[in-house]
Amino acid sequence: MSFTLAVVGRPNVGKSTLFNRLVGKRLALVDDQPGVTRDLREGDARLGDLRFVVIDSAGLELAEDDSLQGRMRRLTERAVEEADVCLFLIDARMGVTPADEIFADILRRKNAHVILAANKAEGSAGDAGALEAWSLGLGEPLRISAEHGEGLDDLYTVLKPLADEFAEKNAANTPEVDVEIEEGSEEEGVYQAPTKLKPLQLAVIGRPNAGKSTLINKILGEDRLLTGPEAGITRDAISVTTEFMGTPMRIWDTAGMRKRGKINDKLEKLSVADGLRAVRFAEVVVVLLDVNIPFETQDLRIADFAETEGRAVVVAANKWDLEEDKPEKLKELREAFERLLPQLKGAPLVTVSAKTGKGLDRLHNAIMKAHQVWNRRISTAKLNQWLSAMTEAHPPPAPGGRRIKLRYMTQAKTRPPGFVIMATHTDKIPESYGRYLVNGLRNDFDMPGTPIRIYFRDQGSKNPYKDRKKSIPSRLKKHVDARKHEARKGKPGSRPE
Repeated sequence: MSFTLAVVGRPNVGKSTLFNRLVGKRLALVDDQPGVTRDLREGDARLGDLRFVVIDSAGLELAEDDSLQGRMRRLTERAVEEADVCLFLIDARMGVTPADEIFADILRRKNAHVILAANKAEGSAGDAGALEAWSLGLGEPLRISAEHGEGLDDLYTVLKPLADEFAEKNAANTPEVDVEIEEGSEEEGVYQAPTKLKPLQLAVIGRPNAGKSTLINKILGEDRLLTGPEAGITRDAISVTTEFMGTPMRIWDTAGMRKRGKINDKLEKLSVADGLRAVRFAEVVVVLLDVNIPFETQDLRIADFAETEGRAVVVAANKWDLEEDKPEKLKELREAFERLLPQLKGAPLVTVSAKTGKGLDRLHNAIMKAHQVWNRRISTAKLNQWLSAMTEAHPPPAPGGRRIKLRYMTQAKTRPPGFVIMATHTDKIPESYGRYLVNGLRNDFDMPGTPIRIYFRDQGSKNPYKDRKKSIPSRLKKHVDARKHEARKGKPGSRPE
């Protein structure tokens, strides 16, 4: 998915009809009565070779109060702020209304990429309205018919360069992951420190009001990100480039991730998705906890998602300045961490105060250590010596009396480290034995916390003589040849061997 497209406009201009056509399904209710859509709905859209997320919004109303119409308007305005591209629909048969002019002015201020489309423009009935749309000052209006599928090729033409622009931006921000090691390379890798051209990509994620924006402002040394006591002020993923204690970094601040059951409005669901996307842009993920309510279910999900995506993880407990019994609390945090997140065993756990800046040096050191481990390269010779010792100390099981043999091991990838083990009967190797090897790698090669991948490949027991033709000993070959010669001459009593 390269970008997000929000479809907005007055009630009953055909937004849901266009949404259904782009997603290829009747997901949104469609009716002649205005105001059928009251919430945000998102779907996976396709238009030619373009793939993107489309958002169907409630009709823009003039209401400013806390009535249903007012809340619908505020929801739609926030969706416009979230979206990469905004498609503003008007009704070509009705022409430009005073409400259209007001909403066009709002869109000019809120979104850099606005596309104007005159819907219901099939036939000559929409000619006047389509020409009148020029007066909105949003460029050339596209003439489309959502109901009949007309004009979508023009929409594709406008969206294509924007999609390429967002794809280039995403490609520039996406870090190298699952980097394959050249076959036959035996040298241990030398760590490449981050540079201004390739800064370390860091995502700060956590539940709402854990102090993510406050922490980043402290790192930046300025109040660049909006903060406050209200949960959920940050609505989208924002990246800033800076130097954190001399290390070039691109830091992603993300919207707070609430528990699934508490995500009541659709926009916050989009914000959570944006936060998860920020994890994919990161090399190191800082999971920021509120020390007063640490390791809630959503914190665990966030950390597990980062590990599943193969990113290095650092856990930071914020608001440490408010804690009275610090030694006891730290002991409690470490015990809960090891018990609840065994897949991140050994990951750094640091305490910080985003408000005062205390502990930022520990956070920086933990981030750099995690990044180094994430890039770790181990020579094949050392790995095979280690594998021999591990299997000798604790041999693999022998299911059904068939002994599993681990023959050979090498590192295939970095970022995160990935290892290939050639073995027999790989389908019989239990998960517990794989965890035994992963924990051994962590301890013996100093790789705490980082995701480690082990892939077993079935080598089998190959017979080296399987495909060779049977040969006749040389002392018998002369005798056999003579008997064959006699058989060809047809002498009685002779037969070929």
